[in-house]
Amino acid sequence: MLKGEENLQLLTKPKRITITTHHKPDGDALGSSLGLYHWLIQHNHEVAVVTSSDFPTFLDWMPGREKVVIHAENPSLTQELIEKADIIFCLDYSALSRTNVLEPIIRDAKGQKWMVDHHLDPEDFADLSYWDSTAAATAQLVYSFIADICKDEKAINADVASCLYAGIMTDTGSFRFRSTTSAVHHIIAKLIDAGARNWEIHENIYNSNTEKRLKFIGYCLLNCLEVIPEYNTALFSLSKSDLEKFNVSTGDTEGLVNYALSIKGIRLAALIVDRTELIKLSLRSIGEIPCNEICKKYFNGGGHLNASGGSSTEDLASVVNKFKSILPEYSHYLK
Repeated sequence: MLKGEENLQLLTKPKRITITTHHKPDGDALGSSLGLYHWLIQHNHEVAVVTSSDFPTFLDWMPGREKVVIHAENPSLTQELIEKADIIFCLDYSALSRTNVLEPIIRDAKGQKWMVDHHLDPEDFADLSYWDSTAAATAQLVYSFIADICKDEKAINADVASCLYAGIMTDTGSFRFRSTTSAVHHIIAKLIDAGARNWEIHENIYNSNTEKRLKFIGYCLLNCLEVIPEYNTALFSLSKSDLEKFNVSTGDTEGLVNYALSIKGIRLAALIVDRTELIKLSLRSIGEIPCNEICKKYFNGGGHLNASGGSSTEDLASVVNKFKSILPEYSHYLK
């Protein structure tokens, strides 16, 4: 769904554009941001990519990564880039609160806000929005924005294609989630034709583990995994001391919840982590189990049907107990 289409005419002349995405960017957030960046600079726009925080090192290979300005490292520059922008792209988030410390800066900025996203329940803050909750990834929508909305598919070069491929690949779990439609595969084929080296991208993202991370995953599997067979549910709960023991850095817990979901017969999996400021929760499910409803109703979050996140100000044990206590409510899905 495209709203505010009349504002597209702003792109016909060079503009100051700042691209933003959500806190703790993942592959789709950074891939869609840098893919859009590489398209916009071809049209002589002055473009910056701003994030509120760092992101996993397995994304450092992305072309243009060195252009990303991280607010935690240079707050004055990120504020200036947002405040002076003619257009602020808001990628892979549907509510400004998802940008964490950048929220008030973006909200008060005078430039137009253009949202491209696939999450549910979008906040009404954008002058232009290109939104589709059925899309597999925001990177898919950025592709469509360039190729279909702006009629500029010819400008999708190897840099654009590589970043968008990475975004779609990571948000579809390497094309295994049910959001991976035939339309997604058609887009992927076009990205490969445009220069995305699919085997290299997969290698860079999935085969770049550190020894520390592998030992951390092994520790979690042995010591932090709990299976609740009567509800076909499994969960990891990680304390601050667990994270400190392995000096866990951004990205080290990425994908951990999927190990729980991979157990035969498990239909709902949770990763519950004490991040000091908040307890963070990630849910993954199979079939019609509504992760988004659970996170929205009980954990101040939301997301997609089979992949959602939330948070709590309670302590770790309380959050784990709360999660377990709601399982009977969803027993008709889980059994």
